[in-house]
Amino acid sequence: MNIEPRPRNPLLADAMKRIGIVERSGRGVDTIYRGLLRYGRAAPDYSRTDSGNVVLRMPTNPANMDFIKLVIEEEERCGSSLPIDSLIALSAVRELRRLTLEELAERIQRDTTSAKRTLEVLTEAGLVEAHGTTRGRSYTLSATLYREAVGKAAYIRQAGFSAIQREQMILSYVRQHGKISRSDVMELCHISKDQASKLLVRLSAAGKIVMHGIRRGAFYSFPEV
Repeated sequence: MNIEPRPRNPLLADAMKRIGIVERSGRGVDTIYRGLLRYGRAAPDYSRTDSGNVVLRMPTNPANMDFIKLVIEEEERCGSSLPIDSLIALSAVRELRRLTLEELAERIQRDTTSAKRTLEVLTEAGLVEAHGTTRGRSYTLSATLYREAVGKAAYIRQAGFSAIQREQMILSYVRQHGKISRSDVMELCHISKDQASKLLVRLSAAGKIVMHGIRRGAFYSFPEV
């Protein structure tokens, strides 16, 4: 998508552009992506392309009306068309349920800084939500959009899975190492200090682990039987 076009006959291509037979080169791929993604369809597939041929397969699944509504409402709010990278991001997070910077960077063929910028704009617009700290951050559709698209129960499962998974990771760590500290939890789960503290407090209140020591020297282990 971000590869410079190379016509086989540059002189012929330039002449055709000058007399108006073809549009400016390099617009075709974005046009195809926008046409498909804007209607909630999957992205075009170029996986069979090689050095000698460009092979394009376009999905024929029905348009997703909820996604069309989402795009139209956001474009009306902004007064302009959504950038192609934003459309790719929304399509990817709808497909994968949870999206990382690295996954989006690969899809838009840009660096993670560009991917982060795209997702931050969508977060500020209330279209997606960020989860976790910068190091392990991931993104989902916002609660409202997720409930409209896949249902309230599915949103709760997706948003809540991380907390359940983190608790299991903490217990597994204690099982292997005998104890765990808050800093261990932050590194293990890629979460903030406050999030780590809340997880440990919740596990302690449930009687699954016991706190030893205070402040920076505190650590947690399984209760003695």
